[in-house]
Amino acid sequence: MPDAPLLSAESLTKFYGPRLGCADVSFDLHEGEVLAVVGESGSGKSTLLSLLSTELAPSRGAVRYRMRDGSVRDLNALTEAERRFLLRTDWGFVRQDAREGLRMGVSAGANVGERLMAVGDRHYGRIRATALDWLGRVEIEAARIDDTPQSFSGGMRQRLQIARNLVTRPRLVFMDEPTSGLDVSVQARLLDLIRGLVAELGLAVVIVTHDLAVARLLSHRIMVMRQGRVIETGLTDQVLDDPREAYTQLLVSSVLAA
Repeated sequence: MPDAPLLSAESLTKFYGPRLGCADVSFDLHEGEVLAVVGESGSGKSTLLSLLSTELAPSRGAVRYRMRDGSVRDLNALTEAERRFLLRTDWGFVRQDAREGLRMGVSAGANVGERLMAVGDRHYGRIRATALDWLGRVEIEAARIDDTPQSFSGGMRQRLQIARNLVTRPRLVFMDEPTSGLDVSVQARLLDLIRGLVAELGLAVVIVTHDLAVARLLSHRIMVMRQGRVIETGLTDQVLDDPREAYTQLLVSSVLAA
C-alpha cells in the first residue's frame, strides 16, 4: 500500500521514575516528508527522538515502521540484530555533536565506507570511489579522504556525518539539532546542503531543533512540544505564521524580537 505511513507513533509515553519525559505522542510520517519537533530545553523533544530511534524503550505506546518488504513491524519487538541492521542501513542518525556520530580515529573515507560494507559491499575500489563521490557531494575536498575527522572543523565533521549516514540511501533519517553550535555562515551552508539532499533522495526526516528558522527551512510539518506533550501541530508555514497556542505564539514572537 503506497500511501501507508513509513513510521507511526502511537501514544508514545516515557517516564523517568516519577518524572515525565513525554506523554501520548502520536503521528504518522510518510516517505519524503520532513517533520520538525520544536520546543524549549526540557520539552521532551529529545526523549521523543530517542524513543522513535529505539534508543529508549517506551513506558507505554508503540512505534511501528514499514520495512522494505512492506511488512509493518513494532520496533520494540525487533531483535537486537534486527534493530542494529536498521540503524546501519535503512536509517540514518545525524547527531548534534558529530563526534558521537563518527569514528574519530579512522579516515573520512573509512567513515563513509563502513556503511557500505554494512549493506554487503566488499569491493575496495568501488567503496573508495563511492566515498569520494559523497565527500564531493558534501563539499569535502577529495584530498581529505585519508584524513581523520579529528583534523576537521566542526562544519566539516557535520558534513562528513551526513555523508556517512546518507551513503546507503536510507529511507528515514533522524536529526538532533544538526546545526547547533556552528557559526551562522556555516549553519546556512549546511542547511542548504541538507535541504538539497533530502529533496534529491526523497528522505523521510524527523528533525529536533530549538531553532524555528531551521524548522521553517527544512520541514513540511511541525510539532510543538511543551512539558512532554505536543501542544500544537500542523503544516510548518501555517503554524509559524498563525500559531493558535499561546506558547507557540511566544516562541514565534521571541524569534521575531531577537
